[in-house]
Amino acid sequence: MYTHVLVPVSFEEDRDAAGAMSVAQLLTGETGRVTLLHVMEQVPTYAISYMPQEYLSESRTAIDAELAEMASRIPNAQGIVVDGHAGRTITDWADENAVDCIVIASHRPGMADLLLGSTAHQVVRHATCAVHVVR
Repeated sequence: MYTHVLVPVSFEEDRDAAGAMSVAQLLTGETGRVTLLHVMEQVPTYAISYMPQEYLSESRTAIDAELAEMASRIPNAQGIVVDGHAGRTITDWADENAVDCIVIASHRPGMADLLLGSTAHQVVRHATCAVHVVR
């Protein structure tokens, strides 16, 4: 059993957050804790000028609420939103917060993933703790 499991949450259609959360709950048992982490990528400055001023704050508020609702389904869970680059931020956050295992949902790789690398691939490659990939 792990004491602290991190579940990165992406709200993209092809990611299985529910499956990752279920695995995390099994891996922590009754005494461990689960952190649901969403990384907000920075919007390029050329694009931000086309968005309403309140867009980022309203997006963050909605994501906070959704993570809190998701975390309420798991004992000893919490949701956190951070800013950064997904792959790097997930591994850095895990290192800084004594995470034993990262449970990350992945999708079937496509051509873009082969050329650029997916977030799950970056996490598997650079994490200093155990990583469990859910497909």
